[in-house]
Amino acid sequence: MAFVAPPGYQPIYNPSIPYVGPIYGGLRAGMSVYIQGMMHHHITRFHVNLQCGEFEGCDIAFHFNPRIEFWDKVIFNTFQNGSWEGEEKVHEMPFHKGKHFEMVIVVNSEGYQVNVNGRDFYLFQHRMPLERVCALEIGGDVSIDTINIIGGMQAGMQGGYPGGGMGGMGGSIGYPGGNLPGMGLQPIFNPGIPYSDMIPGGMTFQRTIIIRGMVPYGADRFCINFMVGASQDLVFHLNPRIQEGLVIRNSLINGVWGEEEREISFNPFLEGQFFEISVHCCEEKFKVFANGQHLCHFFHRFQPYNQIDMLEVKGDVQISYIHY
Repeated sequence: MAFVAPPGYQPIYNPSIPYVGPIYGGLRAGMSVYIQGMMHHHITRFHVNLQCGEFEGCDIAFHFNPRIEFWDKVIFNTFQNGSWEGEEKVHEMPFHKGKHFEMVIVVNSEGYQVNVNGRDFYLFQHRMPLERVCALEIGGDVSIDTINIIGGMQAGMQGGYPGGGMGGMGGSIGYPGGNLPGMGLQPIFNPGIPYSDMIPGGMTFQRTIIIRGMVPYGADRFCINFMVGASQDLVFHLNPRIQEGLVIRNSLINGVWGEEEREISFNPFLEGQFFEISVHCCEEKFKVFANGQHLCHFFHRFQPYNQIDMLEVKGDVQISYIHY
């Protein structure tokens, strides 16, 4: 059965532009808006708006508007009561025609911190109350691959969908209280590779960890390891081998490799391509999804699995964010 994340966590892939959609539960400090896309060669401008509605003419709390014309610049502004307010201009262009980009808008108590391609770009201070913002709008000469609003769920939706139901999933996948992405845990953006760190709270039942990244051109292989820190056992070893077209799964317990598993429904790990992997821990197995589609299962070979407390990523890969 296809994986369907709860509202507010399902990434949006390849939306048509102009795009307008809701921010479930509204906006608050600690949330992030992740956008990955590409500027067209013929571009003159595009914009990203955080709005107070989904209709034309609504108030806009945050207007981000790169303009490639005459002197390159990025305009920041707000639109309120039918009028634009004072512009803030940055005479620097972090976007390039025909090139992919990653943009993160981190919402904090002071304002909107914009990060482009792994670098801090500008902090636009709040002019309007955060709680009014309820929609995202994107328009102009741009193609969007992924939109992901991180941390966008109300506490009253802890069982998955409102009321605790899981839609068509039969209750097999949920985000129980305390394991909701974004509920008190901030994503890690652009970590260095190799990456190794503790999993906050460990790998518990029905927990999901999301990893977004890109396979560079010329890459040979990389791995994502779910480990027991004390013993260094690799409980779940996910090993894409790009040049061979394989995605190996295995375990290394007490110094002994287990039997490799190779069957997959499709291969999302291609040179020059972005990917998003979510690893969901069930009672008997890990369920792995890639770009919103089921990729594979990996049955637990180590018990108790809740001793898994470390994540490691190494090899030929670039990581955009890790969301515990």
